[in-house]
Amino acid sequence: MQESLIKSAIAMAQEGVARADGQLSVTEQMVCFSPYNKTLGLGPYKLQRKNIAKVEPYWGKGGGILPVTSDAIKITLDDGSAYQFILANPQEWLSLLVISG
Repeated sequence: MQESLIKSAIAMAQEGVARADGQLSVTEQMVCFSPYNKTLGLGPYKLQRKNIAKVEPYWGKGGGILPVTSDAIKITLDDGSAYQFILANPQEWLSLLVISG
């Protein structure tokens, strides 16, 4: 049985200076990021929503250090691993993942 898609949008995964454009999507059980360019090493990510410890606003950074946009979120899992995504309407994503994550 395939899960129903709740929300999906174009997003950019960021890890330090590395960035990858792709598709961020949410189902009832998963948060998934599928990069358009699979060779960059950022994704695909499949995060179990039950393992999300925290979702918070985040500053997307240029060169990995200089804050350039507040249109970003950071998802931290129970094991301490963290994922940053730059995307439109981050407040909608925060509300969706914090309330029902």
